Amino acid sequence: MNKIYVVGIGPGAYDQMTGRAIRALNDSDVIIGYTVYVDLVKDYFSGKEFMTTPMKKEVDRCVLAFEEAEKGRTVSMICSGDAGVYGMAGLMYEVGKDYPDTELEIIPGVTAATGGAAVLGAPLIHDFCLISLSDLLTPWEKIEKRLLCAAEADFVICLYNPSSKKRHDYLQKACDLLMKYRMPETVCGIVSHIAREGECAKVLTLGELRDTNVDMFTTVFIGNSQTKELNGKMVTPRGYRGV
Repeated sequence: MNKIYVVGIGPGAYDQMTGRAIRALNDSDVIIGYTVYVDLVKDYFSGKEFMTTPMKKEVDRCVLAFEEAEKGRTVSMICSGDAGVYGMAGLMYEVGKDYPDTELEIIPGVTAATGGAAVLGAPLIHDFCLISLSDLLTPWEKIEKRLLCAAEADFVICLYNPSSKKRHDYLQKACDLLMKYRMPETVCGIVSHIAREGECAKVLTLGELRDTNVDMFTTVFIGNSQTKELNGKMVTPRGYRGV
């Protein structure tokens, strides 16, 4: 049976990878991924062969992985964060229907929600949801409905892909929607370049967040009605009474 590991490498720093992810990459003959992600791991696995494809070539990347595995090589398909959270795991299973002799093993990793939460403090202690503001694969109307429902249900909300050159005002639009159910004073946080060079974080209000410039390397956290700022950290109580 041919073997492909689908590996979440976390934010990209070696010490943020799981031991299982490191073992999978060490056991592989070839490591395949988006160019930016391959650049993050190249120095740590220098004896391996690396193959890359650019953004928007995800299907081609999957086919490449299966073709290499059919040659009898052990392959790792790498993703930033967790392979199953906005990663390649689902697409690998879809493409893998045509390659029944290849086994997939999914290796989890630290996703931006948990990595960024650790930097900010403890914003995700209670119920939370992840929503991507990218409308490349999801219509904005559906994103808008998810934002409104999550806000009404008082979830802590973690936003991925909050802005880009073509979507420069999407975070502002999202904040306006959220403020239909959240107060402008709601505690929020942002973290950029999590566990990479240039990492920075800030705790601010929802009203302030609306007018804050962010990019694709930023993860945004919207507190619920109980979230507070404690000594400069963003903290959501778990719900214990009398604390």
